[in-house]
Amino acid sequence: MLDQLAINSNTYHGYSLEDAVKGARKAGFTQMELAAVKDHTAHVLPEMSTNERNRVKELLRDYGMKCVGIGAHSNVMNEEGIANLLKSIDLAVEFDCNYIITATGDAHNDLVVIEDEKVLAANLEPIIEKCAKLGKLLVLETHGNNFPTGASLKKLTQSLNNRVKINYDTANVIFYGNTLPYQDLEASIDYVEFIHLKDKLGIYNEWNFPAIGDGDLDFPKLFGILKKANYKGPISVEIEFTPSGPANLEEVNQSVKRSYSYLSKLISAWKRKL
Repeated sequence: MLDQLAINSNTYHGYSLEDAVKGARKAGFTQMELAAVKDHTAHVLPEMSTNERNRVKELLRDYGMKCVGIGAHSNVMNEEGIANLLKSIDLAVEFDCNYIITATGDAHNDLVVIEDEKVLAANLEPIIEKCAKLGKLLVLETHGNNFPTGASLKKLTQSLNNRVKINYDTANVIFYGNTLPYQDLEASIDYVEFIHLKDKLGIYNEWNFPAIGDGDLDFPKLFGILKKANYKGPISVEIEFTPSGPANLEEVNQSVKRSYSYLSKLISAWKRKL
């Protein structure tokens, strides 16, 4: 599973993509999910010029970093969000990755209640069609007010095209859904194609997502579920700290390094037992 690990560049929120690539590569990561969230972590965006996109590709190439997904959170319950996600699919083509990642509502403070899932399905239809045409997979994240758990997203994805699967965030199900990830992941794993691996501290709705291994989640148990299901997709590490954020870039880099070291030891020890 070590070869499935990636880093979500949103971990470097507030810092440049170059900072993210350098820090993650030094820690040991060779794959990255590129954050493409306008007005939040905009490491890549559809509006970038050809020269800007080429510089990003050159940066990834220089550090031996492969893009595994475009994290393009867009509120698909409004026209602007639909249009942004449609354009973001082109980034998945540009950076030669299979996955486009979003939730259904706003990236933060998702308070909109989706009363009619038929409206959501209609909004997703052009996105699904474009993904199918270009050979990309749309993965919806366990996130926000409407679909905070794997169980809720599984029910939704079962009603949609097979080009739509789940991006399972191991800490979001706690923060948004007040649900531990173990049974929920087991129940939805057959529809999971992308993982946001995130740790959690504090009460369920406390924003505290430290380095992997520094929180309360049982990662050996989570990896056991993934192994039993023969999960083959990306496992994208995301660290979001606390509302005050990291003190500086060094704290981010150390958290990324600590996460990779913890996961490397965990996976290596597990292999020796098999």
